[in-house]
Amino acid sequence: MVSTDQILAFSAMAFAIIIIPGPSVLFVVGRALAHGRRTALAGVVGGVLAALVLTVAVAFGVGSIVERSAVVFTALKIVGAVYIIYLGVQAIRHRRSLQETIGADEERQGGGDLRALVQGFVVGVTNPKTTVFFAAVLPQFVVREHGHVALQMMVFGLLFAVIALLSDSVWGIAAGTARDWFARSPRRLAAIGGAGGLMMIGLGVTVATTGRKD
Repeated sequence: MVSTDQILAFSAMAFAIIIIPGPSVLFVVGRALAHGRRTALAGVVGGVLAALVLTVAVAFGVGSIVERSAVVFTALKIVGAVYIIYLGVQAIRHRRSLQETIGADEERQGGGDLRALVQGFVVGVTNPKTTVFFAAVLPQFVVREHGHVALQMMVFGLLFAVIALLSDSVWGIAAGTARDWFARSPRRLAAIGGAGGLMMIGLGVTVATTGRKD
């Protein structure tokens, strides 16, 4: 149903979008800096659950439409590419505000791991980067000739969730371990934001210029 080549290609693209600091990563880093690794990891779990919910929504909604319409697929791809590039430009423009974002997060006192999990879920569901990826990028890796389009999307969504779990957990653990060193340097945070913005612009261009041709 899903070939090794499909899995490898999707994993590379998913890793590229996941590793770029966005709302979910900022949330996890903020929780780690304010309340430590355990709270941050609870937020990561919430974000992964959100990814699974989005996967189901896309697989059984967008998936059936994309399977039948190359026009819809192309429209979604272009809109998604433009929006990813826009997010990249915004990340570069506002890279120096990351310190304020984390500072504001530090001021909000935690209410336990369950609260962090729920907050992580909300951030994940409303994260435009993830939503655009699922709606516009994920369908590119589906091979319609293999059949079971929705099931293929579910497999890719599960793979995305596993990669996100590992990547975001590393961010949370790293930030929780070096919270004082990280929070003291606005320049380090600005560099992360700027590099992430450039990566998003490059990813947007890639999305716009690749994919099925039918």
